[in-house]
Amino acid sequence: MTSRFDLIIFDCDGVLVDSEVISCRVHAEVLTRHGYPISTEQVFDRFLGRSSRQAHLEVEAELGRSLSDDYHTQLQDELFQSFATTMEAMPHIDQALAAIAQPVCVASSGSHARMRVSLGRAKLYDKFAPNIFSASQVQHGKPAPDLFLFAAAQMATPPERCLVIEDSIAGITGALAAGMAVFGFHGGTHCRPGYGDTLRAAGATLTFDDMRQLPGLIDAPSPSFRGIAQR
Repeated sequence: MTSRFDLIIFDCDGVLVDSEVISCRVHAEVLTRHGYPISTEQVFDRFLGRSSRQAHLEVEAELGRSLSDDYHTQLQDELFQSFATTMEAMPHIDQALAAIAQPVCVASSGSHARMRVSLGRAKLYDKFAPNIFSASQVQHGKPAPDLFLFAAAQMATPPERCLVIEDSIAGITGALAAGMAVFGFHGGTHCRPGYGDTLRAAGATLTFDDMRQLPGLIDAPSPSFRGIAQR
């Protein structure tokens, strides 16, 4: 059977690694210490799936001043420390990757340094390298399509033959704008009850919450059964 897809593009945080709870908490703590009080839940609602660069520009516009260099240093140090000690791979991701026949790559809002720490901790870095792409390599991060189009070009694959696996509204919006199919994953610890409905409303072709489902969904003959794997 011929597959509908020639390339599977994975987001990193919240898809390959269960890192979003850690990331949102650390961002909230460091922003609050630097004069921008915000809760973990508010970081989730406003910035999930977007690059730190975009989030910082928005915060600075509201503050009317630049965040200090110390802020950026503290944020990176605390994120990397938390990732290195507490972060885990998404359950069953190794099993899923082993069963996927197509080439795979990563397209993440995170920096290359962040992904080296997170994917390294999860023992996934070597499964994707060198096909690991960051929003720092394009002009506009998610929800713009730039990163997904860049990844497809680097992998020499037409956008319409790409499938994106995403956990955020920003990522789903960007994938659709790039002309790609997108499955919404809501199996991370950061996903609230009903989050699958949110991803479907954003335009995900279907949603799922267990990585063991993914190979079968990729090989399914038609995308017309929207929401088949929802729970």
